[in-house]
Amino acid sequence: MTLQGRSFGSRLQQSVAEHGRLVAGIDPHASLLEAWGLPDTPEGLREFSRIVLTAVTGRVAAIKPQSAFFERHGSAGVAVLEKLLQAAREAGVLSILDVKRGDIGSTMAAYADAHLLPGAPLEADSITVSPFLGTGSLDPAAQLATQHGKGLFVLALTSNPDGPQVQHALTSADTPVAQEIARHAEALGAAAPGEWSSIGLVVGATVGDSYRRLGLDRVAPSVPLLAPGFGAQGAGPAQMGEVFGESAGHVLVSLSRGLLAAGPDPDALSRRAEQLRFEYAGPADAS
Repeated sequence: MTLQGRSFGSRLQQSVAEHGRLVAGIDPHASLLEAWGLPDTPEGLREFSRIVLTAVTGRVAAIKPQSAFFERHGSAGVAVLEKLLQAAREAGVLSILDVKRGDIGSTMAAYADAHLLPGAPLEADSITVSPFLGTGSLDPAAQLATQHGKGLFVLALTSNPDGPQVQHALTSADTPVAQEIARHAEALGAAAPGEWSSIGLVVGATVGDSYRRLGLDRVAPSVPLLAPGFGAQGAGPAQMGEVFGESAGHVLVSLSRGLLAAGPDPDALSRRAEQLRFEYAGPADAS
């Protein structure tokens, strides 16, 4: 737990109540940097990150930097990511670092140390993780997250076309793999009634009826749902109810291109964030 004794799940739930459910993806594609008139260099990344964080602070539930777009610039790019995460903490903005880590034993524990240990250079409030080495492979990261008031978002139903090959497959107990992942996430989070778990799921907004048909809603009612696929990938406000049903109140709307296209003017970005916050608001927001 944090010094304040608050879990990541409770802090995220409060942030959504105060700032809406939008999660701002910070994905400095080379083409986007060019469109913003910025060089595809660490200096360009630094300016891009500064503008986005300034524009969305107080208007989104969290930011979600995609680590790969920083890592491709080597140590200088990773240094920019370090500074972005530090600046978000200082501004009181929650961070979901999109790194999709997944391994076993001491290696998974080392990944967790790198991103979830307070004081680590790449410390984030939460990270994305992959469970496809077995759900138990997540336990070292979950233990550290629980200890320090951090969070995990576990890949469960991704929006890429090939995802169902693994995620819809049946285990030896005839349970869909995605449902088994969701069940394990719920058990790891162990949230109190009415509170959000600190262990969430990644469920694409473009997966159609799979979330409910495969029973994820039944086995994991407390988890927050990080949902890519909105905006440029085709999903919109209608998919909140169509895909997630009664779980719509737990959905975090992850948007990158649909938000960042409004840049590089910070005021335009702020207005776009406010517009998107309104578009994706609904009666479930108080849940």
